[in-house]
Amino acid sequence: MTTPIVPIASTTATPNRQHNFSAGPAALPTAVLLKAQAEMLDWHGQGVSIMEISHRSKQYIAVAEQAEKNLRTLMQIPDNYRVLFLQGGATLQFSAIPLNFLASNDSNTVKTADYLTTGAWSGKAIKEAKRYAALGLGKVNEVASSKADGFTSVPPQSEWQLTDGASYFHYCPNETIHGVQIFEPPVVDAPLIADMSSCMLSEPIDVSKFGMIYAGAQKNIGPAGLVVAIIRDDLIGQAGEWCPALLDYRNQVAKESMLNTPATYSWYLTGLVLEWLVEQGGLEAMAKINRQKAALLYKTIDDSGFYHNAVDPQYRSIMNVPFTLADSTLDATFLAEATQAGLLHLKGHRDVGGMRASIYNAVSLESVQVLCAFMRDFAKKNA
Repeated sequence: MTTPIVPIASTTATPNRQHNFSAGPAALPTAVLLKAQAEMLDWHGQGVSIMEISHRSKQYIAVAEQAEKNLRTLMQIPDNYRVLFLQGGATLQFSAIPLNFLASNDSNTVKTADYLTTGAWSGKAIKEAKRYAALGLGKVNEVASSKADGFTSVPPQSEWQLTDGASYFHYCPNETIHGVQIFEPPVVDAPLIADMSSCMLSEPIDVSKFGMIYAGAQKNIGPAGLVVAIIRDDLIGQAGEWCPALLDYRNQVAKESMLNTPATYSWYLTGLVLEWLVEQGGLEAMAKINRQKAALLYKTIDDSGFYHNAVDPQYRSIMNVPFTLADSTLDATFLAEATQAGLLHLKGHRDVGGMRASIYNAVSLESVQVLCAFMRDFAKKNA
């Protein structure tokens, strides 16, 4: 029997879904999960799951090509950029990036990479890059850090110590843990490389301003196990001799992300999410509702006198909203009652404490409204 192919948006919701504010792996659109469920055992009349067919089959190649086509449409990716669907998550790119762009095959040439540190993830990226610098594979320069203020703001660019002729400038536009977002790309001479794991697809961006964009899928893009990388053509093919074959972007581009067996199911689900985003009206539509959700939640926090967000307002993330309670002894009670109310995964990261609501694309405005109503009621009862 052939499985019917229906638009994702027309898939009926299930009554058992809770309000999921997990930072990652994060909420996926219910319609996407229902379509995947319907196709699990018999994908498009093949009599098998898509997990059970070759990644080199014409059927799977069509899935991969459609996913890239939809991503290019959503982000308006220029023709001189390659799109890769890789494994290892964004964290593996912390190693791949210096191996591709910092290390040099010319012993007389020493490259330097600039890094801006504005939170935990940009901190992990520079830490990994410095491991290769310690081996003599280039130099790493931290242009500035906001660690001293607890990663609640971004150092002004006038204070950055930039390197003339840097091979690249790396930063994280949205810090998942600390809730700090840089909304406009920095204007520097070096190619911009951005870890957009927590903000890619949340709003339109000008891809042409970047040398490379990469993002772990498990926030706005799809399930864990996949990372999407978008790389400008002129940057491909610079890997040093120490770069492993699987981390060399030139090799991955040549094999269309299939140098080895890819994360086929994660790629397939990502394709469904991208299709869903197209059906929602694209990134302009997502940006509108994402800003509406964030504004509502921040207003609830700011107006309460009970909750507090420490981030400089001009850098408040529209994806990850950390907050604390006036009395931290109420944290456990807050979480217990929130869970009972169907508001899940609100506990803050261990490095920050308190609470955190991640309000990615798949988190509805209704979910945020329910959360805000709960927060107001909790504050009233415990003031």
